[in-house]
Amino acid sequence: QVQLVESGGGLVQAGDSLRLSCAASGRTFNGYAMGWFRQAPGKEREFVASISWSGAGTYHADSVKGRFIISRDNAKNKVYLQMNSLKPEDTAIYYCATHGRPWSDISTHTDDYAYWGQGTQVTVSS
Repeated sequence: QVQLVESGGGLVQAGDSLRLSCAASGRTFNGYAMGWFRQAPGKEREFVASISWSGAGTYHADSVKGRFIISRDNAKNKVYLQMNSLKPEDTAIYYCATHGRPWSDISTHTDDYAYWGQGTQVTVSS
């Protein structure tokens, strides 16, 4: 079993920055791709960013490319999402997730992820 706990969300103004963290426990963190997703009220959960098991590969959704950066620290069993130049449309609950298969590459598909955190709220005011 894997436990994922997100933190770092909050209420900010447009143009501000936030850094989300996701702490993993219960299973070897290394060797699994990780992802960040978000869900706004009334909308489906959408992909934000993914990072390969090694950290060498990353992919960001077009809507956040150039503003958000995913990274991981395998020694600390953590994955991060640095969010800069935040916009009101970034308002959502942000979830981290771990891929279901070891030695996995990046993935944008929710079905590829086996474990999810409880989410952290990010609210961006205009």
